[in-house]
Amino acid sequence: MMSGRRGRCYSYRRRKCALSHSGRAELQFPVSLVERLLRESCHAQHLSPSTPVFLAGVPEYLMANILDIAGKEALSNHKMRITPEHLQRALDSNQHLSYLLEGNTSSRVHQTPQVKEC
Repeated sequence: MMSGRRGRCYSYRRRKCALSHSGRAELQFPVSLVERLLRESCHAQHLSPSTPVFLAGVPEYLMANILDIAGKEALSNHKMRITPEHLQRALDSNQHLSYLLEGNTSSRVHQTPQVKEC
């Protein structure tokens, strides 16, 4: 006679930890938030599973590119931290980024006037 274990499949594989959409795509930007906003905005009736991943990857790529250029700008000025001035110079020096953000009305970094002492 057989034991009472008939019909059971025993697997000793470890259970995988739950990963978020951003974790699976190796992105820092929230894929789930982008998906929720797309579904709530009624832009499309049907969404491909890769649509929010792609749309979250685009601003992450742009931010990585901007921070890379700003980091190089900071290093060229012998600074260890990226300041708003470094970001502004990075955006102004890159032709593609300045064209992309051309119509942006965000506040520009204002240089404080230097006081000349006589």
